[in-house]
Amino acid sequence: QKGAHVAHAALIYLLTQAESGVCCPVAMAYAAVPSLKHSPDIADVWHPRLLSPEYDPRSIPAVEKNGCTIGMAMTEKQGGSDVRTNTTQAVPSASSLQIEEFYLTGHKWFCSAPMSDAFLTLAQTATGISCFLVPRWLADGTRNRFYIQRLKDKLGNRSNASAEIEYDNTWGQLVGKPGDGIRTIIDMVHHTRLDAAASGAGLMRAAVAQASHHAAHRSAFSKRLIDQPCMRNVLADLAIESEAATALFLRVARSFDETMNDKSADSFGRIATAIAKYWINKRAPFHIYEALECLGGAGFVEESIMPRLYREAPLNSIWEGSGNVICLDILHALQHHQDTAETFIIEIQQAVGLDRRLDLSIQSVRQVLVSGSFEEQQARRIVEQMAVCLQGCLLAQHAPNYVAEAFFASRIDRDWGYAFGTLGNGIAAEKIIERARPQSNGT
Repeated sequence: QKGAHVAHAALIYLLTQAESGVCCPVAMAYAAVPSLKHSPDIADVWHPRLLSPEYDPRSIPAVEKNGCTIGMAMTEKQGGSDVRTNTTQAVPSASSLQIEEFYLTGHKWFCSAPMSDAFLTLAQTATGISCFLVPRWLADGTRNRFYIQRLKDKLGNRSNASAEIEYDNTWGQLVGKPGDGIRTIIDMVHHTRLDAAASGAGLMRAAVAQASHHAAHRSAFSKRLIDQPCMRNVLADLAIESEAATALFLRVARSFDETMNDKSADSFGRIATAIAKYWINKRAPFHIYEALECLGGAGFVEESIMPRLYREAPLNSIWEGSGNVICLDILHALQHHQDTAETFIIEIQQAVGLDRRLDLSIQSVRQVLVSGSFEEQQARRIVEQMAVCLQGCLLAQHAPNYVAEAFFASRIDRDWGYAFGTLGNGIAAEKIIERARPQSNGT
């Protein structure tokens, strides 16, 4: 229904603040829907199970469950993000009648949420890399040959299982056309990147909430921390970054809803999702560390939420394409799809005339995109410039003037240092902090 993707992204944003581990299987169940549409017969069977509002943890055949989840198993040891080098082999079943049945053999170095009811995975066929749905249970009620080798001992996201798995003559159904596996599964990747952006913004919001609440109730040197000018600068800076991230992922989510009726929204969404996923999650670890320091030693102990947020912060940047992969994807889209640059320019030009500094940023980004000259070594620089400009445009249109002004002065006009807490004079720090600070018990 209208606004469904925005609602989903907003709920992920809220949920990740409470517990990020569950967000991975939720994101994959959500993101599997468009990929399965490449095979309507499979989609007819699995969509109702994925769209069920009930979570059914039982390890039983999917047909007997009230709701199902789908995981993903793409990367292998020798290739990582270069999934075209996958060595897992898929051999067609001799008994296949109405559906495309294959048997898969190979090793997957990273399988997210191995407790899921089925998995989208990639394997080599005679026509090239192809996409398959691998269920945990077979139609006759027996278990599929899906072997968990070990669970990963991860830096963060420890409440969510990630595994190495082995396929050994494992039954799977072809999704999409043979040899078209990358194109088929990229729809899932595109949707999970939206969730990665929303999750990164959610972690930043949780960090701001913790830091500003602590500062409002902790005193040092005869003043509350929130009344100390240096601390106010830090908190305001963190709040600005968090609000810019929130505006960015929500705008991207809106493009998913608009795609149904507007082809240009799809072009914008494809590049803006990657930009948001990259930039928000590049900012998150630095941002969350600074928020942790606002709590001092209390933020460094496990009893507080901050260590979990800090360990979680790098994940969304690595998952579904690390920084370089994302930036190269964006450059590829700009070089090979003319409408990509055009739709992005149309989006940022909506804010022309709202601020002189922003106008210069829009003009600079437009010149880069129109030139068509995208050197690979400059990929991160180009994407960063696009991200900050887009955030500025969104804040100019939707945020209070004092928030937008602080963003323009610091992020665009560069009246800013290298660490958070280096905003220049004239920033409405108190208003910015009060806008971001959790309100409770009338305080």
